[in-house]
Amino acid sequence: MPVMERIQAEVEAHPIVLFMKGTPQFPMCGFSSRAMHALKSAGAGEVHTVNVLEEPEIRANLPRFSNWPTFPQLFIHGELIGGCDITLELFESGELQRIVSEAAAQ
Repeated sequence: MPVMERIQAEVEAHPIVLFMKGTPQFPMCGFSSRAMHALKSAGAGEVHTVNVLEEPEIRANLPRFSNWPTFPQLFIHGELIGGCDITLELFESGELQRIVSEAAAQ
């Protein structure tokens, strides 16, 4: 399957997807770690993660797919939410909790 189709399939198959460096248990970058922590703190139970360090094709092509240059990248219901800074801002405002609870309810 071509890489752009693989990315699309990942984003469509799970309500919450975080493309990150490393894994939730062993993040390989502070931004990925903070984004994952914000999601968990917001009550996200099931977060599907993709370790872009183990998926070089996805790492190379995701910025073109999403039109977002950096990692991590958070998608909820197929829509790009943003990177670490936006995720943290949403968490601090309480908006991430609402988005996550709506995603879990669907």
